[in-house]
Amino acid sequence: MSERTIELEVLRYRPEQDSEPWFQTYKVSCPEEWVVLDALNYVKDELDRTLSYRWSCHMFVCGSCGMVIDGEPKLACKAFLRDYGNRIRIEPLANFPIERDLVIVMDDFMEKLESVKPYLIPKEEKSIDQGEYLQTPAQLKAYKQYSMCINCMLCYSACPQYGLAPEFIGPAALALAHRYNMDSRDVGRKAREDTVASHEGIWECSFVGACSEVCPKSVDPAGAIQQVKLTSAIDYFTSWLPGGGSR
Repeated sequence: MSERTIELEVLRYRPEQDSEPWFQTYKVSCPEEWVVLDALNYVKDELDRTLSYRWSCHMFVCGSCGMVIDGEPKLACKAFLRDYGNRIRIEPLANFPIERDLVIVMDDFMEKLESVKPYLIPKEEKSIDQGEYLQTPAQLKAYKQYSMCINCMLCYSACPQYGLAPEFIGPAALALAHRYNMDSRDVGRKAREDTVASHEGIWECSFVGACSEVCPKSVDPAGAIQQVKLTSAIDYFTSWLPGGGSR
């Protein structure tokens, strides 16, 4: 197994003693098969136990290890060292306050996510004895792509609009709202509409598309938002037709 020595240039910030973030460099000898997360774990275990970052599954499923690697929002568990040079700069996700080192404050994202009611709102509640809410494979296919989001927040870090206008609900939350609106078992579209179709919602999106480019699960939040814009515009114009408001 071939090895090489790389330098990790890691942003550090400890609020109890640092007035501003700063970079610290670590030299790590590592196999090419390693990912950036492996290198960070080596630093944490062998070189500097004060380094803080989030991670959990190491299988790009949980979304915990999102960070900016050489200027691009990535999952550290999916960023292979063989794809980088001998010096790698690692920073926390952009557009979020830094809590400590590579750890960001997630409160704003969690509030935005909650605001779109990201859960099934059925027409009628069923007891466990009554069984599942069934749907066909075709009905599942209609929204499955948008259900793959792992809340890694890479799209928020890449989104220039969220950086300029923090009130923007953002790509992941809006894509998840679209996922439930497309679900045949759900009737919650009206309940989400005031939030989703507001200025801070879909109409704040300028369709740069960076969110879809960095998504590790190919959710395509930019595409989801444009679809919601279309249905929202149709709703607006049909509401002016005779009987149009009775949908």
